[in-house]
Amino acid sequence: MLYYLLTYLERTYEPPGFQVFQFITVRAALAAITALVIALFAGRSIINWLSRKQVGERVREGPQAGAIDHSHKRGTPTMGGVIILLAVLGATLLWGALAEVYVWLIVAATAWMGAFGFADDYIKVVRQNKSGLPARIKLTGQVSLGLLVGAVLYFHPQFAGFNTITYLPFVKEEALDYNFLARFFDGGLDLGWLVYIPVVVFIITALSNAVNLTDGLDGLAAGVTAIVALGLTVLCYIAGNAVFADFLNEMFLPGAGELTVFGAALAAACLGFLWFNSYPATVFMGDTGSLALGAAVGTLTLMIKKELLLPLLCAIFFLEAISVIVQTGYFKYTKRRYGVGRRVFRMAPLHHHFEVKGTHEAKIVVRFWIITIVTVIATLLVLRIR
Repeated sequence: MLYYLLTYLERTYEPPGFQVFQFITVRAALAAITALVIALFAGRSIINWLSRKQVGERVREGPQAGAIDHSHKRGTPTMGGVIILLAVLGATLLWGALAEVYVWLIVAATAWMGAFGFADDYIKVVRQNKSGLPARIKLTGQVSLGLLVGAVLYFHPQFAGFNTITYLPFVKEEALDYNFLARFFDGGLDLGWLVYIPVVVFIITALSNAVNLTDGLDGLAAGVTAIVALGLTVLCYIAGNAVFADFLNEMFLPGAGELTVFGAALAAACLGFLWFNSYPATVFMGDTGSLALGAAVGTLTLMIKKELLLPLLCAIFFLEAISVIVQTGYFKYTKRRYGVGRRVFRMAPLHHHFEVKGTHEAKIVVRFWIITIVTVIATLLVLRIR
């Protein structure tokens, strides 16, 4: 909104210096600063309000949980994802070009899953129902969002010509050929609508759940998401810049550069939240934050056609989710076969495995951040390895 006001003033009165607001890089920087300021200044007030309302964390209990002492976290305010949502959405609404389909779609996706996460947290901590939002309703929210994003990406005229295309790493355009499995286009793989829309649903559902699983240690999910968001910010800028896209032999997506503003705001909002969420945390993001962050990362990746880079870009999220799937699947298999369930990991998700082994949670978090930095850099290098 502020972007349009400044643009109007620049065109009407031509004040000196106002032309800089036309540059996406300038608005992305301003969005990052705005998001950081909102998170830092609004964060303390929101945490105090949550404390007064006694919206506190319920510590995990059970036979496996006894190996980890999280009793000191009992009562810590949760639902802090509201801070992230307020920061990222507020900054984007101020500095983003809201008329662009890219912008309103990413804003809608983030707010949509944030609303479902808020409902889940509210039921758990306010109504004291530890079951939270029924799994089928949460899944309905994820699938419906995936269908919405998939429909917009397929039917909206701005995506015509590349609506079902996904980036294919390591392969040059001239090396591609047609075959009975798929059609290739401009260094990308054309999945066709019958495959593409289910893929969109799967990615959004899987990522929102993966970030939710990762949110188990102080600063882990927020820190990893901040680093991933920085990488996505670079990818968004390249996708929307004709010069850089041509230089790197990438698909040029007109209008996608506006996602740079959102990506910068997302990274800064997570960093601002880390001010309160780093060890020892004074607030947890809850499902309000984790589901929204997963949806935001997934939707961003889909809109810039980098779906196949997700296992590398979001390696920590991927490993955390896989650890739960492997643990659950192997336990059920061995219980059915041998009568006693066996485990691959000492505890799942993966970060709890290292906790049970005796590694301090702060060290686990920093190490996972370092791994994410490496994988994000590797993802950016993939653009040159073709």
